[in-house]
Formats: sequence, structure tokens, C-alpha cells
Amino acid sequence: MGTVTDSLPDSLAQIRDEFLEIDEPDRLQLLLEFSGELPEVPGEYADRPELRERVAECQSPVYIIVDVTPEGVVRMHATAPAEAPTTRGFASILVQGISGLGAAEVLAIPDDFPQSIGLTRAVSPLRIAGMSGMLRRVKRQVRERSAA
Repeated sequence: MGTVTDSLPDSLAQIRDEFLEIDEPDRLQLLLEFSGELPEVPGEYADRPELRERVAECQSPVYIIVDVTPEGVVRMHATAPAEAPTTRGFASILVQGISGLGAAEVLAIPDDFPQSIGLTRAVSPLRIAGMSGMLRRVKRQVRERSAA
């Protein structure tokens, strides 16, 4: 049975370690900092709503956009409302951790990554499920776009 670290790309492993290195009460604060760092969706996607996928697992309106370049590099973008900072923080972690990876690296991210960053007691299971839903959708889109 492999562990999470086996196939976790460095970008996400660093983020995970950042959370695990601090005390549990401070992890929520770090998540809120990530929430403030969610990159804006680039302008070329602004007028292309068909590229946005609603993440139904999230209570807040979260949308992801996944792009795979001809070279197989994944770019992830997400929108999440400022009034949903935990969800926005999770989206930001995935955007920062996934963008720039190869398609195979993204597909190898363990599905339990959201449970591995030490927030299961700090945020509700529903929020963790939302992050898991985001990750599943990203992987599905990467598979679809890589096959195209």
C-alpha cells in the first residue's frame, strides 16, 4: 500500500509540509492566507464560460478551468467567492500545486491529498469533500484533454 508521499509532486508536497509543520490551530490561518493568493483567472477564459466546470461538491459556487498544453503541461484556474475563504483556500492550494505539472503527475496525485494536509479537524468534512471533488474533476478533465 503506497503512501501519499509516493506520487505527490513536489509543489503539493511542499504545501502539505507547510501545513503539517505548524500547530493545528494555526493551519486554518494558513488556509486563509492561501485563500488570499488564489490567482485571477486569465483574461482569455473570461468570455468562455463553457470551459468552466462547477464543482457541485462545494456548497459555494466554485468553478475550475483545466487546460492541457500540446506538450502535456497542465494549467489549472479556479474561481471561488471571497466569502467562502476555506473553499477558496483549497482551490488556491490546488491551483498553485497543480499548474505547471505534467498530465501524468496530476493523474498520480493521491485522491486522499485533501485529507493529508492536517485540516480534517479544523474544517468540516463537507469542506474536505469539496476539495476532494475539485481534485477528482481536475483529474477527469486532464484525462479527457490528454486523450483529445
